[in-house]
Amino acid sequence: MSDTQTEKPEWLTTWEQGRNPLLPKPVGNPNWHKGMRSPNPNGRPRGQTKQSKLIQRMLEDAGDVVDAVIARAKEGDSASAGLVLSRILPALRSQSEKVSFDFDASLPVSQQVEQVLQAISEGVVAPDTGKLIIEAIQSLSSIRAVEQLEERIIILEARQI
Repeated sequence: MSDTQTEKPEWLTTWEQGRNPLLPKPVGNPNWHKGMRSPNPNGRPRGQTKQSKLIQRMLEDAGDVVDAVIARAKEGDSASAGLVLSRILPALRSQSEKVSFDFDASLPVSQQVEQVLQAISEGVVAPDTGKLIIEAIQSLSSIRAVEQLEERIIILEARQI
């Protein structure tokens, strides 16, 4: 080797060959390439994955499991009873009460919010319900702002044509 040439380190040679030496070696058949005929032309039979086999086993035993849980619930096991009841009865959802107060939707947004705050302070509207109303006003205000911007853009684009 001459003085002008330097010997390449092993990691650089590996890198130039297309493989990062810091990564693990690839798995699988290195001789297989895209477009090559499959060594297993029939492939795996449909529905024969590990997951599908486990699901099938669970479905076969599901009736026995349900019967056992119901039997334990009848014996007084509170966890089993809770499980059974949670599947039979839907969970109760909280519902806000209906409210009625003086509200003028034609006013600017800040004055609408002031009306809601006034109703909260007078005890006509519960604070959590008032918060929901204010959030609804804010959402409507954002939607109106987007609509107004869209109209202005259409007008400006029409002027440029």
